[in-house]
Amino acid sequence: MHAMHDDTTPGARPAAAARVLRVAGHRVEIRGHAVLVDGRPRPAPPAAMALLHALARRPGRVVARADLLRVLPGGGSDEHAVETAMARLRAALGAPGLIRTVVKRGYRLALDPPDDAVADR
Repeated sequence: MHAMHDDTTPGARPAAAARVLRVAGHRVEIRGHAVLVDGRPRPAPPAAMALLHALARRPGRVVARADLLRVLPGGGSDEHAVETAMARLRAALGAPGLIRTVVKRGYRLALDPPDDAVADR
């Protein structure tokens, strides 16, 4: 997987550490309640950030809608809430193709292959 953690800040709390992913040709940096795409801050509502955190915990793997529903603030049982939050997340990220829909299964981050996998082609 092509996920990196930025632990360069002395005394930083683990929860504050950034998670950096290469997704669909973009650098996505997740810092708590903030996300940067290619170094630019992209404001996202709390529900959208909750989905992004859930997807980032399983980079490149499908996360079921039911699992995403459980991470939404306030919970709920309506999968439409996931679709709405996902649409807001995609709009907030501002880069098409970062999140892929896997029909009848869920969503996944479109993780870039590791640099060594690209070199082997």
